[in-house]
This record gives sequence, structure tokens and C-alpha cells, in this order.
Amino acid sequence: MTETALRLATDIGGTFTDTVLMDGSGRVLASNKVLTTHDLPADGAYEGATRALAAAGKELGDVTGFIHGTTLATNALIERRGAVVATITTEGFRDILEIAYERRYAQYDINLEKPDLLVPRTRAFTVPERMSVSGKVLIPLDESAMPGLLAELDESGADAVAICLLHAYANPAHERRLRDLIGAARPGLTVSLSSDVSPEAREFDRLSTTVANAYIQPMMAGYLAAFEARFRDAGLACPILMMTAGGGMCTLDTAARFPIRLVESGPAGGAILAARIARENGLPEVLSFDMGGTTAKLCLIEGGAPQTSRAFEIARAARFIKGSGMPVRIPVIEMIEIGAGGGSVAAVDRLGRLTVGPESAGSDPGPVAFGRGGAHPTVTDADVALGYIRPEGFAEGQFKLDPAAATAALAASVGTPLGVSPVEAADGVSRIVDESMASAARMHAVEWGKDLTPRTMIAFGGNGPLHAARVARSAGVSRILVPVNPGVGSAVGFLYAPVGFELVRSRYALLSSLDLGAINALFTEIAAEALAVVRQGAPDAPVFTSRSAFMRYHGQGHEIEIALPDRNLAAEDLPALTEVFETAYARQFSRPVPGMDIEVLNWAVKVETEAFRPRPVSPDPAPRDCQPERQVTLFCDVTGQERSAGLVDRAELAPGDRLQGPVLIAEPQTTTFVAADFTARVDMRGNLVLEREGA
Repeated sequence: MTETALRLATDIGGTFTDTVLMDGSGRVLASNKVLTTHDLPADGAYEGATRALAAAGKELGDVTGFIHGTTLATNALIERRGAVVATITTEGFRDILEIAYERRYAQYDINLEKPDLLVPRTRAFTVPERMSVSGKVLIPLDESAMPGLLAELDESGADAVAICLLHAYANPAHERRLRDLIGAARPGLTVSLSSDVSPEAREFDRLSTTVANAYIQPMMAGYLAAFEARFRDAGLACPILMMTAGGGMCTLDTAARFPIRLVESGPAGGAILAARIARENGLPEVLSFDMGGTTAKLCLIEGGAPQTSRAFEIARAARFIKGSGMPVRIPVIEMIEIGAGGGSVAAVDRLGRLTVGPESAGSDPGPVAFGRGGAHPTVTDADVALGYIRPEGFAEGQFKLDPAAATAALAASVGTPLGVSPVEAADGVSRIVDESMASAARMHAVEWGKDLTPRTMIAFGGNGPLHAARVARSAGVSRILVPVNPGVGSAVGFLYAPVGFELVRSRYALLSSLDLGAINALFTEIAAEALAVVRQGAPDAPVFTSRSAFMRYHGQGHEIEIALPDRNLAAEDLPALTEVFETAYARQFSRPVPGMDIEVLNWAVKVETEAFRPRPVSPDPAPRDCQPERQVTLFCDVTGQERSAGLVDRAELAPGDRLQGPVLIAEPQTTTFVAADFTARVDMRGNLVLEREGA
């Protein structure tokens, strides 16, 4: 990256749109938060970009790199705002979505709510054809059935079609021919092929992923085209790259073809940032905590890298319960996300219980304190009433906070029904949302067999630093790191991400009888496909390729990903692969299974450019205590009483400064709350390091 490079990142969230401008050395020149414009999201993004460029004395034409992430794809799936989708499957397999996994996610729940998989049986169609598991044509595609199939599509009112034929991952010829026939006869229909979207075995997952892609494809294609046009017309000359759920970047063309890869793209940027900070600071075990205006995201970072997965569920009908959502198989950074943010609405239900979220006030109308028409109290209103958010300088002066209105709303909606004071109501709201996030962190760690106690929490997002101390205390974490520019952390993470793309292909094989020639040819093919995608966004940059195999014992239903050497496999590699697999299996399940055949289901290739390297810094100076000159009154979450606390601008602090809580450390886009049982110091990179006393 040259010193003259100028890179812009924009992250469109549910409440705020974050913008960061960075030079080639990795120095942030300007950043800001503006309210998300939901009707025309590009408007808010353009406003943020214009303000950032003006602050740095630059113009849009000076930008040499533009990275964009958005929650639009995720929200469209959750809120069911997508196309009318029809499915086409092999004759005899019409009910793949209905049958799903042939099990209930809650065995004894008589009121169980099945996941909404977007396509009712009335829009599920079939075509005569059949491929074998090895890709051999058993029954040719019956093209004479096309007139009837087209008539069914017309009658269904479908805008998009998801095609998922049996074993198309082994041979996509029938899917591609069907796409061409439909495209010629009905050019207005959007068509998604399972052999392109998710070319892996397991028909239900493959079809569900293809349906989700088809559902959001027309909307996302239109959005991306409009977004690009808005910035092109304003003078942007460089390509726009999109952040993906797996932590890499792709071009707009690739994103328009595979919009399902954009699900959770914003949170992925936050995980990339946390992983980079973990590497910079030599932190082997980290909990990433990203709390925004609508949701909170938590991710486990191991050895400087976020945990990844090949499976993800969208819009779970039952909170935290696997199997209750829409499964998709894409490369994704593994994290847990809950409806807990600054805009989460607080209320008292009919049983007299205080509830917070998942409903959010978003940016329009927003919290009551924003004065934009919000009528229901939110977490932000509670933070204002408790004194944690100061009206002066909030949101860089975009609008004035109204603490009196926030307090009145809390009294009316929470305090009076529960018979408590407005401050007690605000404290209850705060404690419930903090415990919800801590509980999610504990559950996420338990699912992966991890312990939170030794971890450092890296907190960012508009509300992350504000709630980090309270969430950490409840989760059993005693050390917190708040990075520089935490309020726009995910957007900063975009600028550290590599241009990358990962492809997976299913080809079943026993390790003991592996056809090395066929597997090496498969790797060559998919590596070339992945490289072609990366070269669209990084034509000349050096690239790194990693290969892996998804292996299991014969007859098992789930695989373990095993890294492979980045070269053609040879016979002498097989004993080492057996040993590596059995070691990984023993680590996960306590012991291997001697003498059992090992089989491989999927083969993967990831091609990516080099990410930003951490900058070396001097050792941290000896800490020196400092006393804030300004004092404010806030509610102490440790003593349960109001008390005096320090207030200091983060820009006034220098490496080595140490503060005893309670204290508020304010900056333009967020505030770090140092609770009474925490101390805070500034390290040589400018990070705030909070440590709980007596832990």
C-alpha cells in the first residue's frame, strides 16, 4: 500500500452509517457517524463520505479504494422484504424444503413455530432429470417439459427462481441448461443456481441457501447498481468492493450474483478489527464485543484469527436454538448476534415483566432523547437518564439530546407500571440488556467449549465502550481493550480486510483410496475460479492461497476442516493427513477412533491478498495516575447510588495515563464508561485498557 493511497469505508447499519477515511500508512484521517437513511441508504453513505473527505481536505476523485458493508441483505431476510421465489428441483424431490432435516428443533414444544423458508409448496416445481452422485447423467434433462414448467412459473407470480437439481454440485450441466432455457423464454426472471451459490452435498442446505440468494438478489442488484451510480456520478473513479460474511472482499458484480455472501458483512468487519488488535497486542484469546444501535455481536478470536464456519442460520424462530432458522452454507465468521443495541425498546409486558428488545427504534424515529418522534424508551434513553451519555457533543453535534424527555418516557412506560423511580427504571433497563449480552457471550463460549475468564474483551461500536464494563463483569471477563476510533470499528475493520474469495466443492473420497490426479485437478479448477474473482478487485496485488479438506470418519454426519499444503497432493502426504485429522478429532472429541476409515466430503480453496501488517511500537510507559478536572453526576452501577464521576476527553489522554473509575472518557462518536471497580490506562497504540480490580 503506497503512502499516497486514500481509502474510504462505509458501513450502513440499522441506526447509523459509519464512514472512515484512511491513508496508505493506515492512519485514520477522518471518520463520522450519520443517521441511516433507510429509504435511500446511499444518501446517508454519500453524506458521510462527503463530510469525511471535507474534514481531510480531499475530494471523491482522490479516493483510490472504496469498501462498503451493509446490513441490507440481512435485514431483507429477517424482515421478509424480498422477491417472490419459486424453486425447481429434480422430479420426485419437490418437498426438500418441507422435509428439511426430518426433525423438530424443540422436540416437546407443542406450539413449535417452523422456520419460514420463503417458498410455499405451491411454488415448488420439478423437472424430469437425474444425475448420479459422481456426476454421471442417469436421466437426461427433459426439455419437452419446459412449456408446462414456464406456465407454472407464470401462474405463481415468481420474480426469481432457485434451481437445485440432485447432485448438481458434481455436474452442473442440467442446471445451466435449465437457466439458459428459462432466460431465453422469461428474460425478466432472476435465476440462481445451486451449483454456483453453494456447490456442496446435502440437498436441503444447498436449496435453502439458493432460495435465500434468489430472494434478495433482485433487490440487492438494484441497490448495488444505484449505490455505484450515486458515487460514480459524484466523481469516484476507483472500484467499489463489498465486504463479505467470511471476512474478505469482492467486487460489485460478484456481490450482485451472490448477495447471500453479504449477510453479516458489517459485523464481519468488526471481527477483522478485533483479530488485528489481538495480533498487535499479542492477545491469544479474545472476546470481540460490538454493540451498535440495533444489535450486539460477539465473536471468539483465537490466535489472532476469528472463528469461522461453513453454516449459518438466519432469522431463528426460537432465540439461540439451532435448527429454528433458515440455514445457509457460505463461508462466514462465526459469531452470535442478538437484538440488543442503543435503540432496543424497553417495555413492561402483560405479566408485569420488564423487557428490552429485540424491537429497535432504529434511526427513524430513534430513541426518545433524539427528539425525532420516538415515543418508546430505549437503552440509549436509559443511558442518558443514568448520566452515562452526556448531551454536550453527542453524535458530533448532529442533534441535541433531550434528557428530560428520555426520563419522562422511562417513567411513563417502565417506572409507573413497576412502581419504581425513573432512575431505577433506567437502571433496570440497563441491567437487563447488559445481562442479555453477557448471557449470549457465555452461551456462545459454551457451544464452542471455551472459557471466557482468561479472555480480553475488545469493545467497539457506538455503544460497545459504554456497556463493556458492565457486560464484562457479568460475563466474568476482567480485562477490556477499547481501540482507537471505536465508534466506527467495523468500518475501520473493512480497511484492514484482504480482497479474498473462498470456494468449496463436494467430491466424496476415502483417504485410503484417494484419486490424487482427480483431486489435484479439482483444486486447480476451483483455485482458478477463486483467483478470477479476487483479480477483479486486486488486479496486481500478491495473493496467498490456502487449501483445506473437510474430513470425517466413515459414516459420520459432520466434518472437521483440515488444512492442506498449497500444492498438488502426493502419496506421501496421506499418512500425515491421517495424523493431523486424528489429532484434530481427539482435540474436539477427546479421543480418535483407531482403525476407522477416513473420508473426505468437501474440498476448499481460499485466495486472498495480504492484509495490513501491524505496526511496531515502543513498550508501554510506566503508568501515571491522573485526575479529571471535570466532574459529573451519574448512577453508579456498583453501589446503586448516584455519585460524582470524572469526565475527560479521550484526545487529552497520553500513553501511560491511568484513571480510576468511575469516569467517562468521551470522544466524538462514543463514550467509554469506566465503572467504579475498573481502572483505565492508555497504551502506546492509544488503546484504552480497562482492568477490574481484585479480578
